[in-house]
Amino acid sequence: MTINKPAKCGTLESNDIFIMLTPSENGIDIELESVVEKQFGNHIKMVIEEKLKEMGITSILVKAQDKGALDYTIRARIEGAVKRGC
Repeated sequence: MTINKPAKCGTLESNDIFIMLTPSENGIDIELESVVEKQFGNHIKMVIEEKLKEMGITSILVKAQDKGALDYTIRARIEGAVKRGC
């Protein structure tokens, strides 16, 4: 699966995450801003990367603004953005 156009999903509300996907040729690149980045930044990036790989995405630029989203919310937002970008 490839992303053909930029896509976004989510909000900047509490307990949510705003995801912007942009086509790229340089593998998976994740830029994360989070209110809990010091504690959970690596875990959030891992969840994003795992979901992308599960969906067959190998090359993408991800810009994520997290407001304390749980794992299932992160996965849902990634899936929504990928489907919008195809």
